Amino acid sequence: MQIHEFLEIMKNALNGQTLVKLVLSKPVHVAAGAVRRISIRPVHVRGALCCQLTLRQADGETHENLPLGEAADLVARQLGRSFVHAHLRTETDDYTVRVRRDGALQVTCRPAPKSPAVAGHDRQKQYLIPDHRVCPFLQEIGVMTPAGNVRSSKQQKFRQVNRFLELVDDVLPRLPPTGRLQIVDFGCGKSYLTFALHFLLTELRQRAVTIIGLDRNPRVVQECNAIAGRLGIADLEFAETDIASYQRRDPVHLCVCLHACDTATDDALCQAIAWHSDVILAVPCCQHELAGVINPPQPGLDALLRHGILKERFAALATDALRSELLEHCGYQTQVIEFVDLEHTAKNLLIRATRTAQPRSSAAWRARLNDFKQMLGLDGVYLESLLSLPGG
Repeated sequence: MQIHEFLEIMKNALNGQTLVKLVLSKPVHVAAGAVRRISIRPVHVRGALCCQLTLRQADGETHENLPLGEAADLVARQLGRSFVHAHLRTETDDYTVRVRRDGALQVTCRPAPKSPAVAGHDRQKQYLIPDHRVCPFLQEIGVMTPAGNVRSSKQQKFRQVNRFLELVDDVLPRLPPTGRLQIVDFGCGKSYLTFALHFLLTELRQRAVTIIGLDRNPRVVQECNAIAGRLGIADLEFAETDIASYQRRDPVHLCVCLHACDTATDDALCQAIAWHSDVILAVPCCQHELAGVINPPQPGLDALLRHGILKERFAALATDALRSELLEHCGYQTQVIEFVDLEHTAKNLLIRATRTAQPRSSAAWRARLNDFKQMLGLDGVYLESLLSLPGG
């Protein structure tokens, strides 16, 4: 297959609205600041179909919405020149593509994996937002049609929104039973789940809320405020600010931090702890802090740490384990739960922390923490220093 033939398949999928996702990977040149991965997926913006472009770099990612034609042109420019691998998924087919040295494509095509259909009546009862219920915020982000039907290409996202709401709903008894709930969403990004959280609390649980979403990207903040305006939501707003510098005097009952990159998660946890937030929900992302500094004094972990990808994943797990321990020291009961996020990445662990009456600062806790750090060859971690704990 030649590149122009593959591009025709992609354009047909775009025009026929059967495209689920297209990913360009394996860049020809990897330089500092270079784009390492491009993802394209269809979205509805103000009722019009376009493509959301995600550019992944070493230090994070950026998003941009493009008309269908511009998205197709971008792929035509990049495939074979800047990237040599592609993965195209439509509602019916799954293409894996590799560009050979002669410019031809090696293509594997398989039937697309079927998204499991929502089981019968009993399964639908478990969804906090059932299919066929008209939900304005889901319509606004293109998941649902005006008639309340979930689009076939958005079933995965629909299930993930409901999964997040289930995890929140489980801890509502730990929030004040009356009065207005004060909520801060750190690093809110496109805010799909921020709007879902607002819907759960106000529409389904009939609670009064004030929610503020924080992000450093001014364009994202402007777009989210515009969506809130179109939906007529007055108690949800978005502000451009850095996590570490955000201050407030009002109490905060629920802190959410989904996919804040690297130690930005620790900045959010520190703020939440300082506010004595009743509940903290954090989905860490890009945990780079420990990957380069783990240095076990004993050789027992050599078989694991000599492989780069295993070391990276182990460092991420160790980071989240230390975060959970430090949260418990500060008076929180913690759970680490599997959570599949909206971007389908491997960053799928959620730390759910609920505040208890007393912090856990026993000698046994400190010994366990120190033993773990000693095993990894660590003097301390960033969150420990933020909390000004002895030994951090």
